Amino acid sequence: MIHSIHIINGPNLNLLGRREKEIYGSVSFEDYFQSLEGEYPKIKLHYFQSNHEGHLIDYLHQFGFEPNTGMILNAGGLTHTSVSLRDAVAAIDTPTIEVHISDIFKREPFRWHSYLTDVCETHFIGYGMVGYKKGVDYLLAGK
Repeated sequence: MIHSIHIINGPNLNLLGRREKEIYGSVSFEDYFQSLEGEYPKIKLHYFQSNHEGHLIDYLHQFGFEPNTGMILNAGGLTHTSVSLRDAVAAIDTPTIEVHISDIFKREPFRWHSYLTDVCETHFIGYGMVGYKKGVDYLLAGK
């Protein structure tokens, strides 16, 4: 049973609410995260964001072996380029959910490939910020 969930955002996702609002919306992730915490008061939610690939890998290594833990990962542009991030997800024990705010399949063709999909439990793509909530619900359901 999941008691702790780590939400990990990659490059440029620190600019949510300010960058390309027509694609990503006008709410900052910090504000959205507070609403998630309010919705799931019995689950310990953690949030980490980095623009640096190695920091994301280090975070996965640090928390990826904790029992009763799940991960929700939006790797941003690293989704389409990082074999190292893929290998880090494959190496950890915790179930990991891939999330993308926009529908990557309705964007540029270089975004259509994900190195993460085959090593993640499932993915939620194109649901906006609600994709993170869907990830939390999926982990809590123990699928």
